Amino acid sequence: MKILVTGANGFIGQSLCAYLKEKGHVVQAAVRRHARIFSVVDEYIQIGDINESTDWQKALINVDIVIHLAARVHVMIDSAGDDLEAFRKVNVFGTERLARMAARSGVKRFIFISSVKVNGEGSGMPYTEKDPPAPEDAYGISKQQAEDLLACVAAETGLQTVVLRIPLVYGQGVKANFKNLMKIVASGLPLPLKGLDNHRSFVYLGNLMDAINVCMVHPLAAGETFIVSDGQDISIADLIKMIARAMNKKLILFSLHPAVLMWLCAMAGKKEEIKKMTGSLLVDCSKINNLLGWKPRFLMEEGIAETVARYLKNDKADI
Repeated sequence: MKILVTGANGFIGQSLCAYLKEKGHVVQAAVRRHARIFSVVDEYIQIGDINESTDWQKALINVDIVIHLAARVHVMIDSAGDDLEAFRKVNVFGTERLARMAARSGVKRFIFISSVKVNGEGSGMPYTEKDPPAPEDAYGISKQQAEDLLACVAAETGLQTVVLRIPLVYGQGVKANFKNLMKIVASGLPLPLKGLDNHRSFVYLGNLMDAINVCMVHPLAAGETFIVSDGQDISIADLIKMIARAMNKKLILFSLHPAVLMWLCAMAGKKEEIKKMTGSLLVDCSKINNLLGWKPRFLMEEGIAETVARYLKNDKADI
């Protein structure tokens, strides 16, 4: 099949394009501008800014499936109102524009990569697709609104849409908090995280790509929303231990009262980062397991080992 991948030069997009080529597909990559060219892609198309006026016509020629990864994510802006509107411009109206043009171009299926932030920022029970949406930030709100508009486009045009809500993704090329965590473990510094009893869901890049592959072709996936994860929920302390084992590093953990830890991180300007890492956020991916028969191909230990190996190979200068 000919597949259009948006956000193709991003963390997920680069690996997804390579994966799809290995599966024998023709991969058309849409990027905003100044793309670094990868040999695995059949063609790159620069589409400029993503909004309600983006011209996707050239990128959609003879395309069978669209996998929409491109999004505005985690950009800090002073004004909350401007913040939401900036997210909506790309994530809501840009997504609707692409979906409507895809339907007119004869695209069969549209896979939208959403986020568990549509469900919320964490609760006492694992999130499911049946839970009422409760996004708390501009990114989550924009993803929920995009999901709603996609449902309208599907009803009006017959375009088959599949929504995948994902938690934190890790794997080759991971950045932000997960990469910082690997840097800290590699440094060998003692960490004040012993005894923290949080639990979080993650999804390894290899498992996510496998789930996307199933959703591309499974007839029962059309019109559905799925939560995808590794199916293993662990604490931040256990995650660090797993990373340390993969690095063959001796790990020193000690206890610090959570309030003191939060205060110290706030003083260092890292309050939000530590809240994300030490809070709990669980998901239940039994719907995709039961309806599509999809199960994670890789254990979390395998995914962590591969992620660490790639990090040590490519980022030795950071250690």
